[in-house]
Amino acid sequence: MTSFDTSPQLNVWRALLALAVVFVMLATTGWTALRNQRGATPLQASLTAWEHGRIGGHPLPDPQSEPTRLARFFASLTEQDRSTLVRKYSLAVGNMNGAPVELRYRANRLALAKARKVERERMHDKRLTQAGQHEAGRRMHRFGDLLEKGRHILAFDPEGSGRVAEVFGDLREAERVSVVVPGVDTDLLTFQRTQRKYAAPVGMAKSLYAAERQVSPSTRTAVIAWADYTAPSGLGIDSATAMRAEEGAVRLNGLVRALPGKSPVSLFCHSYGSVVCGVAAHSLPGRVSDIAVAGSPGMRVERAAQLHTSARVWAMRDSDDWIQDVPYMEVGGLGHGADPVSAGFGARVLSAAGAKGHAGYFEPGTASLFNFAEIGVGAYRSVHCAHEDGVCRTGLSGTAAA
Repeated sequence: MTSFDTSPQLNVWRALLALAVVFVMLATTGWTALRNQRGATPLQASLTAWEHGRIGGHPLPDPQSEPTRLARFFASLTEQDRSTLVRKYSLAVGNMNGAPVELRYRANRLALAKARKVERERMHDKRLTQAGQHEAGRRMHRFGDLLEKGRHILAFDPEGSGRVAEVFGDLREAERVSVVVPGVDTDLLTFQRTQRKYAAPVGMAKSLYAAERQVSPSTRTAVIAWADYTAPSGLGIDSATAMRAEEGAVRLNGLVRALPGKSPVSLFCHSYGSVVCGVAAHSLPGRVSDIAVAGSPGMRVERAAQLHTSARVWAMRDSDDWIQDVPYMEVGGLGHGADPVSAGFGARVLSAAGAKGHAGYFEPGTASLFNFAEIGVGAYRSVHCAHEDGVCRTGLSGTAAA
C-alpha cells in the first residue's frame, strides 16, 4: 500500500507549498534579484588600472591568473616593487588570489583608510538624504573598526552592501585552516555585531578559533570569517534560489585554491552558506577535508554522494531551529533539495545541543561549537553524534585532541 508520505498527491502539495512560500516572500520582501546596473566600481577601477600597469618596464600579469602564477610573480619582485603595487593598486592587490597574505593585509588597510575617508565626506554631503548621511556614518565607523590594530583583512570591497573576509591566526603557519561561510543578510555592516555577536561572521570565527585552541592547544590553526560573496538580503527570491550561491561558490573556490601551504581545510557553512558550500563542493580542491553544515535549507542535492566531493560531509540542526519548517525540495530552481540531517541524505549527523535556534551554533559552551572545533583540528573520534549509536563516527581514524 502506498503511504501518504510518498504519494504523488503529497509531492504536488509540497510543490505548491514551496511556490506559495516563495510568492509570500516576494510579496513581503520584494523581488531582490533585480538591481540597477552601475558604472565601474572602485574594485573594478583598481583592476583596470592594474591591467594597464607596468613594473620595472614589464606589464603586470592578468589579475585573474592562476594563484600559483601570481604567487610566483610577487615572489620575483623586490620589497620596494611590492610596496609600489600595494600603494598604486590597493583594492586589486587586497583581493587578488595568489598575492601573499601579508601583502593583502597591507593593501586592504590602505583601501579601508581610503574608503573611510570617502564615507566621512559623504556624511556631510548635502546631496544625500538624512538617511543616506546616516548610512555613510555607519559605514565609516565599520571601516574604522576593520582598521583596528591587529586585524588581518584578507578581502575587502566597499561597493554596495560590501564584501569582506578576516583571518584569525597565522594562515602561513597553520596546520589546519577553517573557513566560516555565513548566510543571508551578511554584508559589511553585519560582519560583526555587539549584540548577538555569535550570529555574525566575526563572532562565529573568533568563537571557533578559541574553541579549536581549547580542544587542541598544540595544533596551529587559522580561521577565516568569509563574507566575501554577495549574500541574499532577507527571505526573498535570492534566498530561495541558487543564484547567489553559484556566484559565491566561484569565489569560495578561488579563496581555497589561493590559501598558502597544503594544510587541510574545513568549511563550516551556516544557513544559506550551506547552499554555497553545496554548489561549490564538486569543484573544491582535495585539501578540503570537511564540509560541515548547520541550520541548512539544503545543499542543492538529494544525497551527499551527489556533491561529488572527497570531503567528509557533516550536518547538524538544533531542535528549535525554524529552518526545519522550510520545504526541503527543489522545484523549477526554487528550494534547495533534501534535508542534510535526514537519514537518507547520508551526511554524518552531529549533535547541536545547546545551540538554541537558528543563530546559536557558534555560541560558546554548545555541543555544536565543540563539534565544529573537533572537526577543525581533525579530532574526528571526539565528536558528539546526534544519535547515541555513534554512527556519525563510523570509519573515522582521527584521534582525540590532546
